Amino acid sequence: MKLSRLVAFSSSLLLGAVIALTGAATANAASSVQAVDYVALGDSYSSGVGSGSYIGSSGDCKRSTLAYPSLWASAHAPASFAFTACSGARTGDVTANQLGPLTASTDLVSISIGGNDAGFADVMTTCVLQSEATCLNRIATARSYVDTTLPGNLNSVYSAIRAKAPSAHVVVLGYPRFYKIGGSCVVGLSDKVRTAINSASDYLNAATAKRAADYGFTFGDVAGQFTGHEICSGSAWLHSLNWLNIGESYHPFAAGQSGGYLPVLNSLA
Repeated sequence: MKLSRLVAFSSSLLLGAVIALTGAATANAASSVQAVDYVALGDSYSSGVGSGSYIGSSGDCKRSTLAYPSLWASAHAPASFAFTACSGARTGDVTANQLGPLTASTDLVSISIGGNDAGFADVMTTCVLQSEATCLNRIATARSYVDTTLPGNLNSVYSAIRAKAPSAHVVVLGYPRFYKIGGSCVVGLSDKVRTAINSASDYLNAATAKRAADYGFTFGDVAGQFTGHEICSGSAWLHSLNWLNIGESYHPFAAGQSGGYLPVLNSLA
């Protein structure tokens, strides 16, 4: 009987120690997440254009509480969160206007950039309003830009980020494919044009991923997350052409931010 009591007492001590250690580990893990200083840079895909719930003080930058940076910050309660992504931003806008919050203490940086440099808005305008041949020529011009000019522009941004935040983990987010080929859309652009636009998005992502890797940054490919949710899929996470709000056209809904972008950042942050 005494031996049984001794075993029981010892077991209770061991269980208590395990619980205490587990609790300490959980607390330490939570503390390590909360200690993160997070800065979100980039263009409209990072600011959250198309998702609504825009922060009034962000003005024309249209930063949204439903954009993936805001959602990540809400879920992880970092020590600090600076959200400077802005609608319409190009690489030069990032280096000129968005890098102020970066410091040697910054732990995490996220960014999507390059689409506006490559002329995304003009490509879509050309393809919607002009002939198929003109559209395909404009896409070819954009691809040429990605080959010749964009790498240098990305170098400038990535070098500036690394200089200001030398210890930060940098996650570079890509862009989705826009169309489901052979999907539910029966009017509008031809499947040939839609395929060319999707291919151009892949081309931009590949070039961006290469530059990110050269700087030791992590590239987040969101195309897989958006598969089945493209325009013409019947379950789209992307706005199609919206004549009443042109600026939101071809940008993610809130569901695209939470279901497309956020899981990728969560897996890489």
